Amino acid sequence: MAKAGQNVVLYARGPHLAAMQANGVKVQTAQGEFTVRPEVTGDIGTIEEADVIFLAVKAHSLPQVAPLIRPLLGTDTVVVSMQNGVPWWYFDIPGIPYSGLKLESIDPGGVIAQSIESERILGSIAYIAAEIVEPGVVRHIESNRLSIGEPDGTRSDRCRKVAEALIAAGLKAPITTHLRNEIWVKLLGNIAFNPISALTGGTLAGIAKFPETRELVRRIMLEAAAVAAKAGLELPVTIEQRIEGAAKIGEHKTSMLQDLEKGRPLELEPISGAALEIGDKLGIPMPYTRAVYACTKLLAEVRHS
Repeated sequence: MAKAGQNVVLYARGPHLAAMQANGVKVQTAQGEFTVRPEVTGDIGTIEEADVIFLAVKAHSLPQVAPLIRPLLGTDTVVVSMQNGVPWWYFDIPGIPYSGLKLESIDPGGVIAQSIESERILGSIAYIAAEIVEPGVVRHIESNRLSIGEPDGTRSDRCRKVAEALIAAGLKAPITTHLRNEIWVKLLGNIAFNPISALTGGTLAGIAKFPETRELVRRIMLEAAAVAAKAGLELPVTIEQRIEGAAKIGEHKTSMLQDLEKGRPLELEPISGAALEIGDKLGIPMPYTRAVYACTKLLAEVRHS
């Protein structure tokens, strides 16, 4: 978006912040590389009211970040959530099954919901494989699609305007009227492949090709699909289609494996923990998901101890 001349301000922390402030943001693609120099800050308080805020931090950072962005919210500011897993607003929609269900695993104490009104939210699903090669340097691997939509499935002018801005920047930005279903379809892949990759070091293609891990993926996806059915969601793909879709991405490390290797916190609660919490509340047993979750959670504890 910055490369396309749009007014972008990035908030970052640590070495990534220092590198981008000093050298800009370098993006490596199959077609070559480019560098842009948007405004980058480590102090959210220096940013003026925003038209659109893209929440691109990992979900476990949101309880700390959400209260900080409160001063940036003008009357019509739109907040686009981009996190993997189940977002905090997922059941905050009148008239849906289990409307008002609160998930402590995602939003402990309701801090995020208190900071960002649900009326501001546009949801999104990022189908973009990328990795940080070093601070300030991002390698784009595959896909440039960012589906966006209103949580209640309606079409809106604000959604169209955000999509137009993304498209003008060269991204694919389809507007979906089935946002909650699409989020769960992506969750099917994340809940299975991400923790298994962290435990094994396997890539998407590697996990899908190995018979035993492929079967484990299938079992976890079946459990997540059962929760979706109980919650009134309709999944437009089969389990086998979802597995094959992940396998086609190739020898790509999941974001959870990348985080593990770099010593960063794992995005486990919004993906596995949230699904397990929903399963518990809806009475759906998830033994395969729970076993892999437990092992991955212990791995994270051991790595950070």
